[in-house]
Amino acid sequence: MNKIKIIQGDITKMKADAIVNAANNSLLGGGGVDGAIHAAAGPCLLEECMTLHGCHTGDAKITLGYDLPAKHVIHTVGPVYSGMHSDDESLESCYRTSLNVAKNANLHSIIFPAISTGAFGFPAKIAYKTITDWQKENKAYKMQVAMCAYDDKTYQLYKQIAA
Repeated sequence: MNKIKIIQGDITKMKADAIVNAANNSLLGGGGVDGAIHAAAGPCLLEECMTLHGCHTGDAKITLGYDLPAKHVIHTVGPVYSGMHSDDESLESCYRTSLNVAKNANLHSIIFPAISTGAFGFPAKIAYKTITDWQKENKAYKMQVAMCAYDDKTYQLYKQIAA
C-alpha cells in the first residue's frame, strides 16, 4: 500500500498531477485555499470553472492547472461540520470522489489541503482514514497521495494521525 506523505507549505506552489481545491459550490473562487488557487492559476481557471456549472457538496470536478505547477486542479466541496453523521459521509465523499476523479483521468500524484478542517471544524482523522481505505481498495493503482498543511498546527495534527 502507498503511504500518505504529510507536507507543510503553500499548495499553490506544489508540483503534482493534481492538487485538490477546497472549493465552494459555485467553483468561482472564494476565501482561503480556494482564493489562493484561483489567484495563482490565473484567469483561465475561472473561465473553465464557469463552464462546470458548480459542484455539489461531496462531489468533485477536474480542470487544468493553468499557471500552477500542478497539471490539474480537482475541485471538491466540503461540508460545514455540525457533528452529524451525514457530515462525515460528505467529507469522506470529498476525498474518495477526488481520488476517483484523479484515477479516471489517469493521474498518479495528488495533494490534498485540509478540507473542512479549518474554518469548518472537521476532524482530520476522517480524511486520513478515507484516503488509506481508498488506497487499500485500489492497491493495483499507483497513486502518490500527500496531505498538505498550510500552518504548523494542522501539520502537527496530520503527523500525529499518520504516526
